[in-house]
Amino acid sequence: MIKKPFGWKILIYITALAVIAGIGLTIQSFTTTGEKTGNDDENFNYSVRAVRLPDKLEFAGEAVPLENIDTRESLDRELLVNTYWHSQTLLFIKKANRYFPVIEKVLKANDVPDDFKYIALAESGLSNVVSPKQAAGFWQLLEETARDYGLEVSQEVDERYHLEKATEAACGFFKESYEKYGSWTMAAASFNIGRRGIDRQTEKQKQSDYYDLLLNEETARFIFRVLALKLVLLNPEEYGFYVGKNDLYPVIPFDEVKIDSTITDIAEFALMHSTNYKMLKRLNPWLRENTLPGKNNKTYIIKVPAENARKFAY
Repeated sequence: MIKKPFGWKILIYITALAVIAGIGLTIQSFTTTGEKTGNDDENFNYSVRAVRLPDKLEFAGEAVPLENIDTRESLDRELLVNTYWHSQTLLFIKKANRYFPVIEKVLKANDVPDDFKYIALAESGLSNVVSPKQAAGFWQLLEETARDYGLEVSQEVDERYHLEKATEAACGFFKESYEKYGSWTMAAASFNIGRRGIDRQTEKQKQSDYYDLLLNEETARFIFRVLALKLVLLNPEEYGFYVGKNDLYPVIPFDEVKIDSTITDIAEFALMHSTNYKMLKRLNPWLRENTLPGKNNKTYIIKVPAENARKFAY
């Protein structure tokens, strides 16, 4: 065996002392509540609290049975997730300021309860995302469903990304489901799982109330996520979110241009209207290519940013 130099033993000894000292400092830092440490200041304490459930709650005018243990715990779960997923929920609050007024107007015109706007938020986070099943847009419409409710879906034009038209299509689905089930809550659930999925479970379980049905996890959580988002957005400060007026995403003002002929180059079209391709596509995400073919008797309305619309006004 090779004998190690004496200096090596000293190094081990010094390292051991350092480790012991470090442990001591760590233990010391975990002092009892109210005892100040070297790293503390007056506002250092950080607390995480359970969320408080409301005494009463409704979705689209229909009572949520909070007297049931399973209902309370399901709501509690979604409130906890959306209260403490800070970055996502803050984005929801900011984006709702821009997009909810558009959705609210269409819902009202179609006699669909205002609470349905939270479904778009729950489905997509108010983003034009595409699901693994190829559902698209704020409302996460499948291509077949979109066409059933009159939307155009093609290589150049996909109206699932047209907020007003997609909301109209969603309203059509909600109203048909409400006529079938006699419940806005069941209509909302059917939007997530499909009417056939709801029908199979109501027949199997011999129940017709959403809160009495055992459903797949996504649909079982869906209404409660919608309710949680409603509670947080209606009263953000109650759940620890403090957002000033200048923190919210503003509505981008625009003008409308009617088009009934082919646009061969949308980038060039944008330049002709004193904007750029990026901003035109932000306002018109339903334009999927750089061209817009003219179609017989079809008129499109393209939103063009108003003058100085890109400038944020404090």
